[in-house]
Amino acid sequence: MDFLKSAVASAISKGPAFPYTFGDRVDIDQSIWTLQNGTRREDGSKCSIFSFDVNANKSRLPLAKNALRKFRTFRHPGIVKVLDTVETDTYIYIATERIEPLGWKTRRKALSEESIKWGLHHVAKTLRFINDEGTSVHGSIRVSSIFTTESGEWKIGGLDVLSSMKEDDAIIYTYGSLVPDSGRYATPEVAKGGWDSIKRNPVSAVDAYNYGILISEVFNGGFSGTDQVGSTKGIPPNMQGNYKRLLHASPKARLSVGHFLEQGQRAGSFFDTPLIQLSEGIENLGLKSETERETFISELEAVAESDDFPEEFFKVKILPELLKSVEFGGGGPKVFALVLRIASKLSEDEYTSQITPVIIRLFGSPDRALRVCLLDNLPLMIDHLPQKVVNDKIFPQMVTGFTDLAPLVREQTVKAVLVIVSKLSDRVINGELLRYLAKTANDDQAGIRTNTTICLGKIARNLGANSRTKVLVAAFSRSLRDPFVHARNAGLMALAATSDLFSEDDCATKLLPAICPSLVDKEKIVRDQANKALDVYLTRIRKYGASLPDSILPPPTQTTATGEAVPRMSTPQNENSWTGWAISSFTNKLATASGQIEPSNGVAAAAATTSDRSASVPPALSRQIPLRPSVTSPTPSASTIPRVSSNLRSAPAIRSASQEFEAEEMEDFGDDWGAMDDTVDDVADAWAEPEPEPEPEPAPASSRATTAAISPQPTPTSVSKKAAYDDQGEPDFAGWLNAQAAAKKGLGSGSKALPKGLAKKSATLTTTAAAAKTVAARVVKAPVVGRPKAVEKEKKDEEDDWGEAWD
Repeated sequence: MDFLKSAVASAISKGPAFPYTFGDRVDIDQSIWTLQNGTRREDGSKCSIFSFDVNANKSRLPLAKNALRKFRTFRHPGIVKVLDTVETDTYIYIATERIEPLGWKTRRKALSEESIKWGLHHVAKTLRFINDEGTSVHGSIRVSSIFTTESGEWKIGGLDVLSSMKEDDAIIYTYGSLVPDSGRYATPEVAKGGWDSIKRNPVSAVDAYNYGILISEVFNGGFSGTDQVGSTKGIPPNMQGNYKRLLHASPKARLSVGHFLEQGQRAGSFFDTPLIQLSEGIENLGLKSETERETFISELEAVAESDDFPEEFFKVKILPELLKSVEFGGGGPKVFALVLRIASKLSEDEYTSQITPVIIRLFGSPDRALRVCLLDNLPLMIDHLPQKVVNDKIFPQMVTGFTDLAPLVREQTVKAVLVIVSKLSDRVINGELLRYLAKTANDDQAGIRTNTTICLGKIARNLGANSRTKVLVAAFSRSLRDPFVHARNAGLMALAATSDLFSEDDCATKLLPAICPSLVDKEKIVRDQANKALDVYLTRIRKYGASLPDSILPPPTQTTATGEAVPRMSTPQNENSWTGWAISSFTNKLATASGQIEPSNGVAAAAATTSDRSASVPPALSRQIPLRPSVTSPTPSASTIPRVSSNLRSAPAIRSASQEFEAEEMEDFGDDWGAMDDTVDDVADAWAEPEPEPEPEPAPASSRATTAAISPQPTPTSVSKKAAYDDQGEPDFAGWLNAQAAAKKGLGSGSKALPKGLAKKSATLTTTAAAAKTVAARVVKAPVVGRPKAVEKEKKDEEDDWGEAWD
């Protein structure tokens, strides 16, 4: 084999240029030619090369030259297609389309009956052309002279003795006997009278007889000799009668191949098969009317579903014609669906070269029916399409379907996202794709909204970690408020399926509040699904909660008189009831209290409360809590101002500053929890950094007058002093008094007297009154409607007693 290749290469180097490369040798029987696979150097396309060595077989050189001449001049679709030829004194090369001998398949009986009929039909058409139109005789029809192409079609080769009957010196008369194994296939008249007898008989007689032997040979897997001639073994019943007429001993009574073809094409006859009809109709598919095309496609679908037909024919012959019909002939979605069915049998290289370019062009078509067909069949194509093609060429064309006016196109586009998402880049998924899905999530069609929710649930793991939670929480929460029952159900199903993608904090603070309203949905399927989703999230949250520590606070550091640690106020102490923590903390604090309880209705009680914090007061209540305007009553209220009467003996007991702070805390602290009907986003905003509190709205004129009479506004000097003695929320009353005393000593007799109520009273009372006044200055005032005159008188006295102190 290596010697042959080197000899061929040497011959080529010395002769004319032959732009083909020789490959592996192909076994061929009963031929004067050597057959090899080859490739074209220019583009690498496949071919076959017949080579004849002149020096090794000079006696048959006339046959090789005759074949070369006929290949060049005798062109027909049923004859092997010639690409190029080279003839020198030492060799003859004929490059043809890629073929293989028919004998490879017939010996293995690898052909179905339908495929054999289809092949015999092709050969019969070609022989009719040779005999009738070409008035020629092939003279060597047998299995060894028939080849199959890449499309599976049968084509005639072996043109060694092909002769025109118009020539007096036709080569068949002289060299017919030089054809290998010619005696076994010779007709009775040739065997008796030689090749010259052809002149006295019909032109088709020799080829008709040989065609009859070919029929027996392909159906039985070979030809044993003359004893097989006329045997109907293996021959289809509806073909046997005409088959015997082909092999009639008398050449004039013999049925011609043309008549045999006509008999077979009659309705219900042996050549009236779906595959043959298909091969006949595919060539002019673009010229058929719409009705004829639909009928033809229906027949083609029936043929394509059967395993009895050659796949090569559909891939190489049918597929290109269908692609032309889809792109240019108006084949439509039905033809394209058949294209994809046939294309599934292609190799990756074949698919990339033949199908992918067409798919890219079709996605740019404005035909809605074709777009829907493309989206429906996308699962059949996606595995064959490279990621770069999908991301850069198909998706940009596909997104037009998200905003199409036809709801069907929008819905199919949303469904197709599930198919192509694995081929899209992260940038496209988290950018352009999510923007379009946000639009379809608000579509006016309920089915499109539902499918968008399902789509998001299934592609959730393809979303980026940074945007996943925000997008899914917003989308699923919106779907739970959808008026369409199946949209709400889809949202709950998506939440249950994607529960592992959210953090435990998000599950507890964002998703559970969104799920809970669905527990009382009007539709039972929604309620049932809501309970399932709730169980999923509660199970996860409870498991997470069990793994958390009991507390993150530091251990207690206080000890009792006996040396035991004092329990924290909020820690239960071996109490089974829910009130155990409060009772335990309260009793433990009493154990550490010391000293005597002062009367609560005297001045000393007030002084003790403000000057020195008692150990009996819980630290949480004694701590200064900054006050702010109430959310529900922004108008200043005078009802919260502590009253200080000039007649201290007859006045009611004065509330301590700590009691005022406690009351204010209990009144306003509930505002921090937000409204009960807050959405997930509102609740989340409530825990962000607090915004500056708004200034109280000005009260009406009448209210301002009343308020001014009750509580005069402090001057800027007093405000600055207020800031100066503010010590972590505790008013520094003693410091203020010391400052007043120092000012008095510095001014001498010309200084102002102390405010009324402070000049003759004890330091304890003065401190208590100052604390009350500070509380009154910080508490937001509210208008007082219908206050009794006694109260107005009393407040006027307060103004007289305290007003000068702030100057």
